[in-house]
This record gives sequence, structure tokens and C-alpha cells, in this order.
Amino acid sequence: MEANSTDYVISSDKSLLQREVIHRFLQDSYWANKRPLNKINKSIETSLCYGVYHGERQIGFARVITDWATTYWLCDVVVDKDYRGKGIGKQLVEAIIHSEELKDLSGFLGTADAHGLYEQYGFVRDADRFMIRRPKRS
Repeated sequence: MEANSTDYVISSDKSLLQREVIHRFLQDSYWANKRPLNKINKSIETSLCYGVYHGERQIGFARVITDWATTYWLCDVVVDKDYRGKGIGKQLVEAIIHSEELKDLSGFLGTADAHGLYEQYGFVRDADRFMIRRPKRS
């Protein structure tokens, strides 16, 4: 799946992903700043991933976990801080939710601060129904 704007390319081709760049993006996030590179690599290998590129430079990333039949979980959505505020995150979310693989599936995600972005694309807050179990950290 690829979507073009005049300056940016969004692609689900994993061979284009720049893993060190993704690691840096996630190190700057509030949700994955302690996630080691080996876990990031494993999550990329077992997920549907999207990169956003400006020329040769990767400037965005998102990861989708899915059963390909009923649901998907959208996670690790991040845009390089130098490129924020240009609508790139919106283009990325739109490309994902309208992709042939996911368009008819129920989507889930978790966010602490971007509810307004996702509500624009039909995601609805539902704090009363969801639970989480985190692994113990040693």
C-alpha cells in the first residue's frame, strides 16, 4: 500500500523501514521510551508497519497488530518532531484506516493526548470497557 502527497510517501513496505530512526522516535515517546531495540525489531517483524518518507529520510512510523478478519490495534504512531504540525500524522492515520487490508475491520488504540486526532477518523472514547495487563518489569 502506498499513498503519495507532493512531498511525502507513506508505505507499508518493511524493507524501507529505518529501524534506528524508529528506535529514536520511540525513545522520545511517553509510551515506549524504555522499549529496547530488540523488542522494537521483534514488534516490527510481527506487525503490519507503515513508514512515512520525505525523500530518503524516514519521518514517521505506525504499527498495526491485527487478526486480518475482525480487529486491529493501531499503535506506535509517531512523526519526527521537525515535521509535526504539517498534517503528516493525519495522512498516516487516513492511509491506515482506508487501506484495503483494514478498512472493514474494527480498530482500537490507546492514547493519552491525541484523542482529537483519532476522533476525526471515527475512533470513539470508551474508557469503561477496556482493561490492560502489563508485564512485570525486573
